[in-house]
Amino acid sequence: MKNRLILDLCGGTGAWSAPYRAAGYDVHLVDIQKGQDVRLLTAMEEPVHGILAAPPCTQFASSGARWWANKGEDVLLDALTVVDACLRAVVIYKPVWWALENPVGRLRRYLGDPALIFDPCDYGDPYTKKTLVWGQFNIPDRKPVAPVEGSKVLRLPPSPERKTIRSITPGGFAREFFVANP
Repeated sequence: MKNRLILDLCGGTGAWSAPYRAAGYDVHLVDIQKGQDVRLLTAMEEPVHGILAAPPCTQFASSGARWWANKGEDVLLDALTVVDACLRAVVIYKPVWWALENPVGRLRRYLGDPALIFDPCDYGDPYTKKTLVWGQFNIPDRKPVAPVEGSKVLRLPPSPERKTIRSITPGGFAREFFVANP
């Protein structure tokens, strides 16, 4: 599988692309936390098989809606440039499949209806965090479990790691997405 390139854009910890990496795919993680801004992604020579995109949700997620008005339009416009850069990669590389995820929130205003709406408990992780996925991909088979942990990511205490922990792609979803989109 080394000849199959997966771009993991704004992938943070790389949790969503981990099953691809484990299966031998060539995964390029492009993330600002790693010193790579997706908006500055330069042209690649090799064909791209798939694109996973998870732009930062800070300016989009409904959980932060009470702060949107105070932040102003500039931060929203900046966040939309990251989404635009992810979508530009889709247009340029024409991958076999692509997906862009974000929690429920205002990104839907700009991208329209998603192809998939899920909670982690739909794919084996026992908590809720409604997530939207846009793109052209095969919908993974659901493996539902009871959400016995509730919305644990919303209850995380303040800490420097809170944003990163909240943004990690649930392992069950990542595995099933890989199975459906090899």
